[in-house]
Amino acid sequence: MHFYKFFFLAVCFSLALCSSAQTSDQLRANKKKLESEIADTKRLLQETQKKENTSLQQISLLRKQINNREKLITELNIQIYNLEIESDLNTKLSQSLDKKLEYMKADYERVVYLAFKNRRVLNKFTFLLSSDDFSQMYRRSKYYALFSENVKNQAEEIKKTQEELALKNAEILSIKEEKLTLLVSKESEIHSLEKDRDSKTKVLNDLKKQEKQLANELNAKQSKQREIDAAIKKAIEQEILAANKKKAEQSSTASGTTGKPSSTVLEYTPEEKMTASSFAGNQGKLPWPVVKGTTVTHFGKYRNPDVPSVMMDSKGIDILVEPNTQVRSVFDGVVYVILDMGNVGKVVIIRHGEYITVYQGLANVSVKKDDKVTGKQNIGTVGKVVERSTYELHFEIWKGTTHLDPALWLSK
Repeated sequence: MHFYKFFFLAVCFSLALCSSAQTSDQLRANKKKLESEIADTKRLLQETQKKENTSLQQISLLRKQINNREKLITELNIQIYNLEIESDLNTKLSQSLDKKLEYMKADYERVVYLAFKNRRVLNKFTFLLSSDDFSQMYRRSKYYALFSENVKNQAEEIKKTQEELALKNAEILSIKEEKLTLLVSKESEIHSLEKDRDSKTKVLNDLKKQEKQLANELNAKQSKQREIDAAIKKAIEQEILAANKKKAEQSSTASGTTGKPSSTVLEYTPEEKMTASSFAGNQGKLPWPVVKGTTVTHFGKYRNPDVPSVMMDSKGIDILVEPNTQVRSVFDGVVYVILDMGNVGKVVIIRHGEYITVYQGLANVSVKKDDKVTGKQNIGTVGKVVERSTYELHFEIWKGTTHLDPALWLSK
């Protein structure tokens, strides 16, 4: 009865561990990622606060930091809860092993006692020589071997169970230590979260005093961005016109007719169509254009959360980074256009078939027009924002002439 109860608990425990192993690994990975993001954002905040007065970048970073800390605390709570369940299961299994060991020892003691009590009978030679015939001697020999093997197996099973029990108790101790570490980490994050919230409140109060000035800055920035978008669109259309004109000339030379190129529609080669299909197949899995950074603006139309009087209309995302951050292509493609926008920085446009990625705000560029690039290949370095001490990359994804939300395409 004890054995069946132990076996049932062991099976339940194994199934519980198998089902939660992936979850535990994922939770640890999420925790590690969030801690890394918090550390990166903290460095950016320190740099921003050290070099500038209250700014929109600060409040954006604080908002992101608060959000990440809240997520991390949630992850820690889940991990602590899972450890409590695991500890409870281990404790029950340890108790069951204790009972199994107690039962096995009692049974072994009974066998040893009976063997001692009947030691004359169980003396191998006496036992065999007292047989009536050869057939009985053979049966007694088999019985004696079976009895000896059973005693030996019982002793080995007891030793194995003792080792298993010791291992299980060590696991329980390890779980308790891990849980204690997580609780300390959780308390630290809660304390840091409260500090960040206080900082955010202070920065928001300072921002309210200069809301009009900030609104003018935001509107000026958006106006400048519209100029850049227009320049990018014009450059792309010129490239399409030049490419189609070349194809039309090649076609007319071959057929003897005169072709009329289109300025808005690009004809794709089979290789370009394959690249576009591969790009589309990686939606939600594309690498980020920088290894580390914090998104401070988002795609689409929305009211600025810190200056509600300003309506944002972003064609991409802005990523705040540390100095000397390398920019990388998010996919295989061809450098289509490189623009120099003066104090706003350089713009690199890479074509991936019918898809286009735009990297704006580069201080220097390490590729040239018509270069073939691969995914994650460095193409330049992020430059400093005009009249700021911060470094910011503006990133966009297009399909033809339609802007797409990068958040739906980049890896989570």
